[in-house]
Amino acid sequence: MRAKSAMFLRLPLSGLLVLVLTGCINQDMSDLQSYIKEVKARKQGEIEPLPEIQQIETFAYKADNRRNPFEPTDQESPEEAQADVNGLAPDPNRRKEELEGFSLDALRMVGTLRKDDTIWALVRTKDKTIYRVKAGNYMGRNHGQITRIDENDIELTEIIPNGQGGYRERQASLALKE
Repeated sequence: MRAKSAMFLRLPLSGLLVLVLTGCINQDMSDLQSYIKEVKARKQGEIEPLPEIQQIETFAYKADNRRNPFEPTDQESPEEAQADVNGLAPDPNRRKEELEGFSLDALRMVGTLRKDDTIWALVRTKDKTIYRVKAGNYMGRNHGQITRIDENDIELTEIIPNGQGGYRERQASLALKE
């Protein structure tokens, strides 16, 4: 009995579905047809051609008498080689200090402290961290060693490349900023 009642329910539902689909097919689609014709009639845009790929000349490495670029050399380091030119060079074995990671432009002298006979300078970085330095400390990216501190400025001696394979000294200072 239950199967018959389910069949009687399916029959009207399937008939209703056929009517709905028939209604969709018979609708007036002239506006859609005219829009499609309009889009097809538009002028087609031009696509720029791809840029021409330049051929790169290949190089086949032949070792012959050349050194292997993937093996370390037994030569001295560039710092040692440049030290031979005029005897002046930064010490490659010296441990870097914290303020050597900043350029001098990024550092500001903000004050001094005196304890016994030692004058300490207070230096602030851009991230607002304050460091205490004294004569003999290093700061700046050019191997700058502090030579003198007074209440108004810090004087340094930097070691910079001279452009001819060696190094030269340059004087620099950091003035007190209030």
